Amino acid sequence: MDNRFSDEHDKSVTNRKLEQLEEFRIQNTGNPLTTNQSLKRSNDEDQLKAGVRGPTLRQDYEFFEKMTHFVKEPIPERKVHARGYGAHGEFECYKSMKQYTKAGFLQEEGKKTPVFVRFSTVQGPRGSKDTARDLRCKGVKFYTEEGNYDLTTIDMPVLINQDAMKFPDALHAYQPEPRTGMPTAAGAHDNFWDYVANNQEALHMTLWVMSDRGILRSYRMMESWSINTYLLVNEQGVATFVRFVWKPILGTHSLLQDEAQKIGGIDPDYHRRDLREAIDRGAYAEYELGVQLLSQEDEFKFDFDILDPSKFWPEELIPVQLIGKMTLNRNVDNEFAELEQVAFNPANVVPGIDFSNDPVLQGRLMAYQSAQYHRLGSANFQDLPINRPLCPFTNNTRKGFMRYRIDVDQTNYHKNSISDNTPYTVPPEEGGYASYPKKVEGHVIRARSKSFDDFFTQPRIFWNSLTPVEKQHMIEALSFQLGCVQSESVRQQNVDILVKVDKEMANIVADNIGVNRPSGSHVPVSTKYPSLSQASTPKYAYSQKVGVLITNGFDTEAVKKTLDVLEKYGVFVVIISETLGTVTGSDGTKLKVDETFLTTSPYLMDSLYIVGGTPKNADKFNYDMNEYINVAYKHYKPIGVASTGRAFIRKSAQNNMAGVVFADNNPDFVEEFVAAVAQQRFFDRT
Repeated sequence: MDNRFSDEHDKSVTNRKLEQLEEFRIQNTGNPLTTNQSLKRSNDEDQLKAGVRGPTLRQDYEFFEKMTHFVKEPIPERKVHARGYGAHGEFECYKSMKQYTKAGFLQEEGKKTPVFVRFSTVQGPRGSKDTARDLRCKGVKFYTEEGNYDLTTIDMPVLINQDAMKFPDALHAYQPEPRTGMPTAAGAHDNFWDYVANNQEALHMTLWVMSDRGILRSYRMMESWSINTYLLVNEQGVATFVRFVWKPILGTHSLLQDEAQKIGGIDPDYHRRDLREAIDRGAYAEYELGVQLLSQEDEFKFDFDILDPSKFWPEELIPVQLIGKMTLNRNVDNEFAELEQVAFNPANVVPGIDFSNDPVLQGRLMAYQSAQYHRLGSANFQDLPINRPLCPFTNNTRKGFMRYRIDVDQTNYHKNSISDNTPYTVPPEEGGYASYPKKVEGHVIRARSKSFDDFFTQPRIFWNSLTPVEKQHMIEALSFQLGCVQSESVRQQNVDILVKVDKEMANIVADNIGVNRPSGSHVPVSTKYPSLSQASTPKYAYSQKVGVLITNGFDTEAVKKTLDVLEKYGVFVVIISETLGTVTGSDGTKLKVDETFLTTSPYLMDSLYIVGGTPKNADKFNYDMNEYINVAYKHYKPIGVASTGRAFIRKSAQNNMAGVVFADNNPDFVEEFVAAVAQQRFFDRT
């Protein structure tokens, strides 16, 4: 065969393929924004509403096209859902809420309702790390006697966008850059920060992500808010505005930025493992459900719009009432069948819970069902065991992929005479769901209420409310994130809006990232709210993980006394030594070794108890001990030092040993060490 002919044929085929592909290489830059039918868009910021503060309209095909395309973008086989984990549990009502709602699970003190919870990150795929600086979500499915109720929350009280029309844009900008697919599980790139600078409503939530809240210590220590404004409706038909918040019993705690980055490589499943191991040990994750209630008459009482999801409701102005407690007490048996197939939807409500005109909530009510159809492959996803309500459901839907219900009725339509008009509708007074008859009026318009336009007052209040340590952490996060941005223009644009939050902070960040200090100053607001800082959060030694660095020859009496007290307080003890097996004490007592210096890491411990002993390999043991101690010390973690471990850590002029508790001549050592473990961080350490 003539090789020249073969080569020419291959080139011809290649060229034809390239020409074919060239037709599909589209350049969007410089062109007008259109729908997929080439209809030019006049507004891509807002949904179509009945009046600027009214509900959205179903005729808004532009939003429907944009949102349904967005939720169906991932290929299910490659990216089923965001990375997450969860557990089963129960919710117990503290007191009757009859005054505000007819929801059955909130009617009686002591009433218990089974729940399933899924926590998740936002930016990264399933294979990403748990400890990314990111927003985190918590979906709670209440299996009530009136049907399933899904309460979806995030670990910040504000959202990045004010209208659901902007959600695809925010997530497109936040996710990996489209040309490279990088970075994974990180917002430290040009596209995201370009979005923040040019969509200033995004700044508020971005600052929360840049705060300590963005790097969660544990799902068990995660506070979360509904963000959206809902309605509670009682038997008398009276509606009350409500936002929900989950308060963790253990308090809200965070990792340091360096810890989070290191742990992401050491144990990408850090949060998953923490939740699962805690439940296995009987240290169940507990959260109190709080409500912020606002009467219809007080809708316009505040200097922010209560329907704006980019604004928080200050607890100091609208108090949180604790109405129940959720306990997660059973781990999943099958990660895929339960955690990956569970489907949440804010439209899943029960009588007594309804929707406000919150423009993000209105968009979510349309988007979630379509997303679940795509992700789970069938409209029958609600019949999967994890999604199926405990009470029976009967309707006229039939067929569809993966239909395994065998409906034996002749009729599948309403109304009918053959089946005596069953299944039948139920009037509201007998438990049927009826939407609250709120008054709606206004011109059909695609616009946003001017009451949403204040982008800087609440970010300024948030900044004012932080402690000096928390402010320093935010400055470090901003400097790192913006320092990774390649475009000098984007870096400059961001400090130019950061100055409206705080001038000194913006100047420091500008110096750190190599751009000009911004002109102007911050908005003249001095208000601050203690509830926005983590400084006053509850602190416990319970379920904190203490690494015991030990080898043969330890003082049995002293160590046993310390371990017994730690166990009494519910501290998780991890025995760490040179090798697996056992270590032997001074009187022959043996302790089982849980981990070696190689198989675990100081970054995974909340605290250290330095015991020492007589090692097999002194040089290697001393090196490992020093590494563990140095990591714990520089991250402000508590350290307890037994008499036999005294040589490993000494005071000097360069350090004040805050949070380091020594056993030497200290009869109260154990109690002081437990108190230090409960404190968790000693930021006054030098």
